[in-house]
Amino acid sequence: MIIAAIVATDLKNAIGKNNKLLWHLPADLKFFKQVTMGYPIIMGRKTFESIGRLLPGRKNIIITRNKSYTVEGAEVVDSIKKALKSSVAEEKVFIIGGAEIYTQAMPHIKELYRTLVKHEFDADTFFPRIDHDQFNLIWQECHEANETNTYGYCFQKYERVK
Repeated sequence: MIIAAIVATDLKNAIGKNNKLLWHLPADLKFFKQVTMGYPIIMGRKTFESIGRLLPGRKNIIITRNKSYTVEGAEVVDSIKKALKSSVAEEKVFIIGGAEIYTQAMPHIKELYRTLVKHEFDADTFFPRIDHDQFNLIWQECHEANETNTYGYCFQKYERVK
């Protein structure tokens, strides 16, 4: 099984503020859906609650310490280890946030898909620093801002080298 992560960050690795995204980029939402469709997605409870619904076409796995937390149609577990174990038969699984889940999963991540938003935002939540001794950028596609996407952005794919 390939353990992958998908994230959108600004130039300083910011991913959110007050449990909300910092931008609205339709191209990023389309990229996220295209990359993750058909694969299990693992997220923390706060990320799930900020999305507000299950994401269709994917097994939704939610991590929380709250033993009584349930979401109809989702699998709820209490650790990253259990979340990964529940998808062991899958070809690939995606970690989709938030910051604490990314940090816990980072040692296991083999592929990292990032949308780099070419702007700096006021934020309180950050993606862990990408260690370029451990990850190589293998693909990048950049786009300028336009009438639909307010900020310039680059889709990137990294692979672990060690």
